[in-house]
Amino acid sequence: MLRKLEMKIPTISQLSLPSLFYNMAGERNGIILVTGSTGSGKSTSLAALLDKINDEKPVHIVTLEDPIEYVHPHKQATFNQRELGNDFDSFASGLRAALRQAPKVILVGEMRDRETLEIGLSAAETGHLVLSTLHTVDAGQTINRILGMFEQEEQAQVRNRLVDTIRWIVCQRLLPKVGGGRVAAFEIMGMSLRLRELIMNGETEDKTFYDVIADARALGWQTFDQHILELYEGGLITEETAVSYCTRKTVVNRGLDMLKSARGEATTSITGLAMDVKQEENRRSGF
Repeated sequence: MLRKLEMKIPTISQLSLPSLFYNMAGERNGIILVTGSTGSGKSTSLAALLDKINDEKPVHIVTLEDPIEYVHPHKQATFNQRELGNDFDSFASGLRAALRQAPKVILVGEMRDRETLEIGLSAAETGHLVLSTLHTVDAGQTINRILGMFEQEEQAQVRNRLVDTIRWIVCQRLLPKVGGGRVAAFEIMGMSLRLRELIMNGETEDKTFYDVIADARALGWQTFDQHILELYEGGLITEETAVSYCTRKTVVNRGLDMLKSARGEATTSITGLAMDVKQEENRRSGF
């Protein structure tokens, strides 16, 4: 299987990425993670984010990639792009070497192991902006995957470090689009007091990452399910696609029913049901 690599770097607006990507480009330090399965568009979203930083900030940017997919021109920023296998032998050693060259922004192709993650956390703590990817399906699983890389006795310290360094977690899924092609659905989580508490203390049955994100629409955050319902409302995806790609089917089914009801459409496929009034009256009177 071959991957098609575009020559031109797409912008945030051309990709119709959520407006919070502009906020991400303005971050001065910390970690921004873009997650999703292979081929879900993570590299493209990160390229658009780096291009925005390149437009606005005279900073030194080092990228560690596998492989290099987009070649960034020098605009405001200075780029050093390195490829796994040619310029460094592992992300951990490449990241360690990059830190000695005074970068302001570092792109790490993937946080594959604990060593890379630890160096990335240290870089974020010392004033760098670190962008990277993970193969996880949603924001909650991303936090749990990171914690799972560390021993039980290290968990409290790692939770503290995550609270201090994570700025944004963006998760992507590509959905079949009505009329052909694909459209991206995003889950976006930033950092807030509620989220800090959740990372420090862990999820409970009545308080999950999903719930905190769903309640933070005022901040621009969104769950996959909320974005999928928006895509359906805009006519970009079918009802079947919405249900098959969602996180919580009950939430999406309820949302679909509300949207269809507002349009005056039937919310169930069951028709022709009527109660026998006479039989019901007899039952109530005891006959």
